[in-house]
Amino acid sequence: MAYGIQLPVQSQSTLYTEPWETAAGPQDLVAVARAADAAGFAYVACCDHVAVPRRLAPAMSTVWYDPVATLAHLAAVTERVRLLSHVAVVGLRHPLLTAKQYATLDHLSGGRLLLGVGAGHVREEFEALRVDFERRGAVLDEAMDALRAALGPDEFPEHHGKHYDFAGLGQRPRPAQPHVPFWVGGSSPAAVRRAALKGDGWLPQGDPRDRLPGRIARIRRLREEAGLAGPYTVGALTEPLYVGRPGWDVGRRTLAGAPEEIAASLRAYRAMGVDQIQVRFRSRSRAELIEQIRCFGAEVAPRLD
Repeated sequence: MAYGIQLPVQSQSTLYTEPWETAAGPQDLVAVARAADAAGFAYVACCDHVAVPRRLAPAMSTVWYDPVATLAHLAAVTERVRLLSHVAVVGLRHPLLTAKQYATLDHLSGGRLLLGVGAGHVREEFEALRVDFERRGAVLDEAMDALRAALGPDEFPEHHGKHYDFAGLGQRPRPAQPHVPFWVGGSSPAAVRRAALKGDGWLPQGDPRDRLPGRIARIRRLREEAGLAGPYTVGALTEPLYVGRPGWDVGRRTLAGAPEEIAASLRAYRAMGVDQIQVRFRSRSRAELIEQIRCFGAEVAPRLD
């Protein structure tokens, strides 16, 4: 079972940000990404919000690094870890613009892109960019089709749809990967269906463990009914983790303890049919987070399978 991490610092919602992150910056982000790369993490992830309205800023904050710029920067300072947008709200931008950005990122990184996409949820963001918020699901569905074409092998991609129409426009560089994986984020019925029928993987939105088996079964069933085969990656977001016995209050939901105890609990995800887990660690400083990442890679990860 693979494991990845949503990076700290680059998004600072009050739901998960640790206090030390508020004063952190690019050097901290690079150090954590390099630690994840060295510890065998499958990917590092970056979120996407263009602008946060004042009414949501107290909870969400306005700190949301741009995913393309951030992942490109991290591509240059890491060696093997893959680069995930979790998730890019691709309906906010024209697919040719999105394709140009992410194809360049994949090209520069030597084929390390994982394109996570989602519908988005902030109405004011859509309104400011003159995108129909109420039809964002339909826009995302077509944007994914257009992006499949624009990130494919053809130098002159073609797409003809209700929202987007293009042909005869060349884009290079092409992605280094022959097939860029699309992972679909979200846990609503529409998002799960979209993930099953249009994606190469699913990124649930923080579903508790007891809800995952039913949703995974639905994805399998939808894909079977549609005759879809081939590789597919089911993901899960774990509880907050702390490897070892914490000497401070890490919260009642945090899974803490010896490496074997944590691994034994996380193996339950594999039994559900999960292929990759996204982990998050409680920490009081960059140094503590990096040590948690190191311990997980060295002592927990070998016990996951």
